[in-house]
Amino acid sequence: MEINSLEMPSIKQVVIRRMDGVSISEFSDILSVEEPLEIKIAYDAGINRTQKNISVTMRTPGNDQELAAGFLFTEGIISSKDDIKIISHTNNTVMVELTEGFIPFLVQSDRNFYTTSSCGVCGKDSIQSIRTVNAFCHLDKPQLNLSTDLLFQLPDKLREAQRGFAASGGLHATGLFSLDGSLLLLREDVGRHNALDKLIGSALFEGLMPLNQHILLLSGRASFELIQKAAMAGISIVAAIGAPSSLAVELAKEFDMTLLGFLKENRFNIYNAGQINFK
Repeated sequence: MEINSLEMPSIKQVVIRRMDGVSISEFSDILSVEEPLEIKIAYDAGINRTQKNISVTMRTPGNDQELAAGFLFTEGIISSKDDIKIISHTNNTVMVELTEGFIPFLVQSDRNFYTTSSCGVCGKDSIQSIRTVNAFCHLDKPQLNLSTDLLFQLPDKLREAQRGFAASGGLHATGLFSLDGSLLLLREDVGRHNALDKLIGSALFEGLMPLNQHILLLSGRASFELIQKAAMAGISIVAAIGAPSSLAVELAKEFDMTLLGFLKENRFNIYNAGQINFK
């Protein structure tokens, strides 16, 4: 796949020296870009319009407005796209202007929201704290039949659509699939939690919420924060190419989510079946 790095803010060309045996030569390499993004909100608090710094996250540039909206949604600070009036983007700062009269839920944001590209949003008090701000945790989960052949096709579909990963080899991806295996949305980022926030932000803007009739595919492991974000979006089927963590499995069971791991070739592990029958 031929990619022009000038057209993609997610990658950057650099000149390096490569050691091959005993010889050293110059080589043009492509790296994933990692830069800080500050997320701010503005809202009415009584008489005055209040601004608040919410988060600094290390992310790959691109889809920054989706990232901000997805982050605010998965943290329970907003509950729908109607809570957003307008989003402005300047350099590495996103300002989210909230709808007049809407007061954001900021209890969670009183903690330090400094987010690295590797750890995600850590420090949750308990799984119960997710339930208190999750608008979709009581959705009915109908019994579904899901073809294993369909699931086996998803990793290849995801990889074929990963333009940034194809160029740099350094980006995580999340893909949203319909139940018939069609790829609906894909987002990439150096941080796996950012990739999911971008995807959820896009789904929020497109009016697709809740995502309880979709399959979420993670390009790497399934951590607690990724399952938390999926639960906030109403996602009931999560598959990962890598392994889940113990707390991710615990959370999937708490919310009766289907959680699959090591999905590749012709196999996967079922960590929680949820309401899915595999055929």
